[in-house]
Amino acid sequence: MNLPVDAPFAPRPATNFAAGALAVGVHALFLLLLVVGVSWQTQHPAPVMVDVWESLPQLQKPQPVPAVQSPPPQPKAAKPPQPVKVEPPPKPALKEAAPKPPDIALEKKKAEAEKLKQLKAMQAAEDKALADAARAEADAMKKARDRELAEQKKRDLLRQMEEEELMQRMIDEDAAREARVAKDAEARAAAGRRQAELAGMVGEYRNQISAKVRGNTRLPENLQGSPEVRCAVRLLPTGEVQSVKITRSSGNPAYDDAVVRAIQKSSPLPLPADRDARAAFVPELSFVHRPKE
Repeated sequence: MNLPVDAPFAPRPATNFAAGALAVGVHALFLLLLVVGVSWQTQHPAPVMVDVWESLPQLQKPQPVPAVQSPPPQPKAAKPPQPVKVEPPPKPALKEAAPKPPDIALEKKKAEAEKLKQLKAMQAAEDKALADAARAEADAMKKARDRELAEQKKRDLLRQMEEEELMQRMIDEDAAREARVAKDAEARAAAGRRQAELAGMVGEYRNQISAKVRGNTRLPENLQGSPEVRCAVRLLPTGEVQSVKITRSSGNPAYDDAVVRAIQKSSPLPLPADRDARAAFVPELSFVHRPKE
């Protein structure tokens, strides 16, 4: 079909190819700019905060977004077409959020948490009071037990001291008794030795007195046998004869007189210097005389 030369939209085969290539390039450049712009404006998501709702609020239906109308096709001009700046669709205006209803569940949870906290505090205070009371009671029992142990130890110590004192007293008494027994035995032994010594001394001086009296006795001629005569002689501590008395006669008056005269002639009689031995002679001497002894 042949179109007139002066027709406004007469196709020209020479320019169709260049226009198509230019359109493709423009769209490619726009797509590249769009990708670079989106990647350049990428931001990290902000932290999300969530509210707990007991019931969901009534949501309003979203308003339909008006469709973006494409521009009417421009008639092709002879000049190459300029790149078209595509405006992004306008964002729908956000409506004001509805006021949040009071969070009854959250308030209830907070009240329960506060009540639970108070109960825990009360329980902790009660446990602490019980623990303090138990600790105080344990301390009092320990002090009482320690005091009882101290008293028992004191009583044991006193009893031990008393037992030791009693034992020591018994030991001392036994030692004193043994000492007394030993002393008594020694005294008896000494007394025995003394008595033996005195007896020996008295016997010795009796023999001396008998010998002296016998030496001064003049026996009668008609004396027969060995008659015995006993006399009680009173002596002074010096041995001097004070008196002579016949306590038992021999039956021969001449012999008796001869013995009395011999005793008086022997004055002073020999006496021991020891006072205890002299006590056997003074103040009175029991003298026995036999002529043939």
